[in-house]
Amino acid sequence: MNITDLDTLVSWSKNHKENNLFGRYLTYADIEPLVKDLSQKFSKEIIGHSYKGIPIHKITIGSGKIKILLWSQMHGNESTGTKALFDLLKWLDDDGNLMVNEILKACTLVFVPMLNPDGAAVYTRVNAQNIDLNRDAVAVKAPESKILQAVLKDVNPKYCFNLHDQRTIFNVGDNPATISFLAPSEEESRKVTEGRKITMSVINAMFSSLTQLIPGQIGRYTDEFYPTATGDNFQKAGYYTILIEAGHYQDDYNREEVRRFNFISLVTGISFIASGEDNSNYEAYFEIPNNEKSFLDIIYKNIELVEENKLVDVGVLFKETLEDKKVIFRPAIEVIGNLSDYNANTIINKKGEKYNTKLSLSKLFDN
Repeated sequence: MNITDLDTLVSWSKNHKENNLFGRYLTYADIEPLVKDLSQKFSKEIIGHSYKGIPIHKITIGSGKIKILLWSQMHGNESTGTKALFDLLKWLDDDGNLMVNEILKACTLVFVPMLNPDGAAVYTRVNAQNIDLNRDAVAVKAPESKILQAVLKDVNPKYCFNLHDQRTIFNVGDNPATISFLAPSEEESRKVTEGRKITMSVINAMFSSLTQLIPGQIGRYTDEFYPTATGDNFQKAGYYTILIEAGHYQDDYNREEVRRFNFISLVTGISFIASGEDNSNYEAYFEIPNNEKSFLDIIYKNIELVEENKLVDVGVLFKETLEDKKVIFRPAIEVIGNLSDYNANTIINKKGEKYNTKLSLSKLFDN
């Protein structure tokens, strides 16, 4: 994708995103009217219901031979991908957009937004049966997992986009890992199969565009093989599965900036697929830096801990809790010590401020 196209996408994502979706807490009630209001360009179908009876939708657009399946919020508390999908649906509804027209001639796009509406309602990773849908690809116990498997069989996509959120703790060097990509492994040795090579090539196209916007903030998620994971099993079955993890961006706790980068990643990846670009450039995938786990929400530096007679740093991560239908970020101490190898969204120098015990450090949050 050339820089002109990228500039246009950035401008569109700032000015034309789906404004009816905002923040971290998204439920079926938020997306239901948007699905109903989609234009006649889209085919809409209720393909099943969650354990608690909430509808799960399939949305289809395009007439091309290359079939692409995209789903979001299989973890109920990971909503950034859902926002990005509805931004993408809105973008695809522009008849005057040449890029859109080319994509829809080459591809058929099938969306399953909010696969886990029960988990979304109570802001949990798991469904109402306490099942992690992303670890249910073999047992297929959850009704939501059965629905996804049925869609996969019915659509028979060549490519899949599996959208998730990752915690603030992930970083790339000194920066938060704002977006991370993964070409899932197919077995324990993590062999680079032909299918993974194709997946990696798509990811490289997304990385190439996105790195022009957020250089040094894009990571590669661990490709450790999980025998029961959705992405790993779909990849193993021959569906080229691209996993996108939406992470943290400076002060962006609602993940509204991150949704833009997620949307741009999707457009870039789908455009690459639609154009039939060369899939041989898979090796550049390994140049994407690995995610690390040394980023925090707050670091309080140079606290004098009297009981140990030394200066320490205190690292804090926010715990997300749902209260009165709002996500509240509660600070909790994650690590104490020399945190010179860590970075954070906010760093506060306490300049030798005294605290008698480790227990008393909770008073930090009263300030």
